[in-house]
Amino acid sequence: MSAALYAALVLATGLERLAELTVSARHARWSFARGGVESGRGHFPAMVVLHTGLLVACVVEVVVADRPFLPWLGWPMLALVLASQGLRWWCIATLGERWNTRVIVVPGLPLVRRGPYRWLAHPNYVAVVVEGIALPLVHTAWVTALAFTVLNAWLLLGFRIPAEERALRAAEAG
Repeated sequence: MSAALYAALVLATGLERLAELTVSARHARWSFARGGVESGRGHFPAMVVLHTGLLVACVVEVVVADRPFLPWLGWPMLALVLASQGLRWWCIATLGERWNTRVIVVPGLPLVRRGPYRWLAHPNYVAVVVEGIALPLVHTAWVTALAFTVLNAWLLLGFRIPAEERALRAAEAG
């Protein structure tokens, strides 16, 4: 895979993110119209910067460090990127209007326990973790994969997942 084709893959991933933001905005309006409460606003800008930085760093590292495409690594990583997209959109379809890039919970609605949520509490974050490792490694951008993984773990485990858990507990308590 050439660097140009890889850049097109990263661009396509960026366009997919824009589609997510469009869906998220529509779902936020739906949630707020039903009394939705937003939590964890403080960490959200850092997440946006990190995810945008992932896309930029993927291309920059490949070009600046002249990273090669290694078929034995790149093709399996591409398969993981595509699988992570499938899982992400399965999460979105399962949660429907309740899915959002922000933490917005509508009080009184039961937790979703179907689709990937019947096995995992936060399957969307599995997709994020896999993609954050696999997308850079499609073209051996290992520094980006490592940096994103460490920073993403810090944000998810230190801020995002605790904020979601608190919001869901509060909504269940009523």
